[in-house]
Amino acid sequence: MSTPFFHSATVKRLLAWKMFVYNEQDGKVYENAVKTLVKKAHSTKQLEELETAITTRHTGTKCIIIPRSLVEQMYATYGNNFPHVFYCRLWRWPDVQSHHDLLSFETCEYAFHKMKSEVCVNPYHFQRVETQQLPPIQPEAPASYPPMQDHSYYSQGNANYASFVPESSNFVPVETASTVFHYLPENAGACSSQQVNYSVDTSQALAVPGPSNLNPEPILYCEPAFWCSISYYELGQRVGEIFHASQRSIIVDGFTDPINADRFCLGQQSNVNRDPVVEQMRRYIGKGVRLKYVDGDAFAECLGKNPVFVQSAICNQRFGWDPSTVIKVPNGCNLKFFYKEEFGAKLSQSATKGFDAVYQLTKMCIIRLSFVKGWGAESKRQTITSVPCWIEIHLNGPLQWMDKVLNQVCSSHTKCSSKS
Repeated sequence: MSTPFFHSATVKRLLAWKMFVYNEQDGKVYENAVKTLVKKAHSTKQLEELETAITTRHTGTKCIIIPRSLVEQMYATYGNNFPHVFYCRLWRWPDVQSHHDLLSFETCEYAFHKMKSEVCVNPYHFQRVETQQLPPIQPEAPASYPPMQDHSYYSQGNANYASFVPESSNFVPVETASTVFHYLPENAGACSSQQVNYSVDTSQALAVPGPSNLNPEPILYCEPAFWCSISYYELGQRVGEIFHASQRSIIVDGFTDPINADRFCLGQQSNVNRDPVVEQMRRYIGKGVRLKYVDGDAFAECLGKNPVFVQSAICNQRFGWDPSTVIKVPNGCNLKFFYKEEFGAKLSQSATKGFDAVYQLTKMCIIRLSFVKGWGAESKRQTITSVPCWIEIHLNGPLQWMDKVLNQVCSSHTKCSSKS
């Protein structure tokens, strides 16, 4: 097991099963990644199991584990990418871009998020985020934000209802559906939208302090070329291509306009296996929702006659709501679903706690929004994959900011030394 000859033969065999042709420069990177995996494998049985997984493409194979410290070391070594991304790209999906495209199976004993000392990198223990059914986001329980001052709960039938009066605001409470909240402005027959300035002032970019023992320079938030990426789902299936938003204000609607850069038209998305319920529900999307990006903050304004429903981890935490809360946004109403300053503060705090604490903030950068029908623990549709039509919004600026901090935290971490 420990002889160089064995390592060399195993590495060559594993590389021979690659899924794509890479250039000489990339080849060195993948070769080194495979060499590291072979050297750090616990036994020949682990490597035999890996070969079985690759050749049979069987998701029932066992975990292929490496030390958690090695994951962090390789993240910094291989261009801010996790090792499982390389192995999935090498042996399963050549087009995988980053760890944001992958999700561990819940049945995987050593999945990264289970916080064990060893981590599984078996490429057949992952699913593609954009093509597989997704579990509901489960953010951390709110800790630093106090609950609203005035709130009351009451029940009607089997559903729980809630009404809130936000602190120092002109909103009045409105009865809502199960685990869902929304606001109506005072003395308004219909909801009115808050006016926002669409200009982006990059000079106001926030910065997260770098680790004091390595890089005292702040880690800046940088404006991305595409502020968000949007995937459209019908039940648990992604439909069509991912929409990359370059415009600061875009509309996601139920119509068809294939050449407009500021519109993502769901009406033109085809699905040969479309469920009849989905087909019917698509007719009610109508004018849909406007998504607005303002200096790192993000807003959703409901334009259609029917409401949209939003799940935002940072929004729920800000107001002291249950982490799984889904917010109902009726016609004409506006919801701020991402707060850059608060995310920056959370990122700064997490950077002092280490790699895992920063990585957990991924959930704050992913927003789920459904059309017409909502979901929730006490709703008829308990998970979002039961909703006919919905979208997932990846906020690219915060994700990239988080990745920069991850790299710095990893580089400054004692476990990430070359002696690991």
